[in-house]
Amino acid sequence: MAKKTIGILTGGGDVPGLNACIKTVVLRALEEDYRVLGIRRGWAGLLYYNLDEPSTHEYYVRELHRNDVRTIDRTGGTFLHTSRTNPQKVKPKATPDFLKNSSWGKPVDDEGTMDYTDYVLKVIEHLGIDVLITIGGDDTLSYTARLDKEGVPAVAIPKTMDNDVYGTDYCIGFSTAVTRSVDMITAFRTPVGSHERIGVVELFGRNSGETSLITAYLAGVDRAIISEVPFNIEKLCDLLMEDKRNNPSNYAIVTISEGAMMEGGEVIERGEADAYGHRKLGGIGLIVADEIKRRTGQNTMYQQLAYLMRSGPPDSLDRMVAISFGNLAMQLVLKGETGKMVALQGGKYTTVPIEYTTTGIKRVDVENMYDVESYRPRIRNVLGMPMFLY
Repeated sequence: MAKKTIGILTGGGDVPGLNACIKTVVLRALEEDYRVLGIRRGWAGLLYYNLDEPSTHEYYVRELHRNDVRTIDRTGGTFLHTSRTNPQKVKPKATPDFLKNSSWGKPVDDEGTMDYTDYVLKVIEHLGIDVLITIGGDDTLSYTARLDKEGVPAVAIPKTMDNDVYGTDYCIGFSTAVTRSVDMITAFRTPVGSHERIGVVELFGRNSGETSLITAYLAGVDRAIISEVPFNIEKLCDLLMEDKRNNPSNYAIVTISEGAMMEGGEVIERGEADAYGHRKLGGIGLIVADEIKRRTGQNTMYQQLAYLMRSGPPDSLDRMVAISFGNLAMQLVLKGETGKMVALQGGKYTTVPIEYTTTGIKRVDVENMYDVESYRPRIRNVLGMPMFLY
């Protein structure tokens, strides 16, 4: 009897913990006598897999054995590589040459964008994949939900350092991102304090300001601006000047989410939209730093932590969650329970339907966790709450 085959991929931005999760799935699958195919470069691995060019196949898909994953958990990122490819919205310039002018695509708009899901399904069939395990954020998992509807047995694992996948309290990568941010802010106090300035630290966080909120809570910074609450720049300046005066070292620090915006303003975006409709964020922190200097006359220091937040190996909590999510995913595979995403809710491991991830946007509970007047975390009543306060 032929072995059943699992396909595994990582999509979207890399985070610490992905390799630990991949290793867990591969080793558990091999123990259960499954064959495992590593799909490289996210959904691009299936879209760019040319059925008629065998010489290119290993560049996008390779069989994984024990020795392939033996040491990968010691490093960050994803050894399978990743991309932001969206097979159901492929622009002309991103279309593989062998698919151009083929019958596989379905028009999406008047600009030549095509949906190549039928081709992806053909590749999955060709590879003999019985179950697809995807590790990603809301974009990657939204396409997993699409394939699930198309009849592909799939199990999803949530990852994102923003911790904003709907349906789970925790995503792989969040703890390490916060840990990195707290450590770097602690170090950042040295120059900010030495020069008696106001420090502005910009953190990742498109729709959810949880990284800014929790980092501020743990690092003890003076103020925190989050994506969910438009802020008044004049009020923020007044608060930071008060913080600076009250600090014996005569400095103040504020964290700010990249997706934050001033009252009456807009989110700062740049560049062309990706395949999921997102443009790059970033720069609101620099604008705020310049405004603080202009309005108060105080010198500022601006630091965008950006990709450093998700660099390097995972911390212990992300290792724990990544390994446990991998084991839970394999539990579902072995029980034949596909169409689900593994999750943490109320501090316990559980599952939700994959399509549930597309039904909402996870954001900070502003009413219970944030003071909209003082621009600070407001976390007081923690009795009975799970470790990460959700």
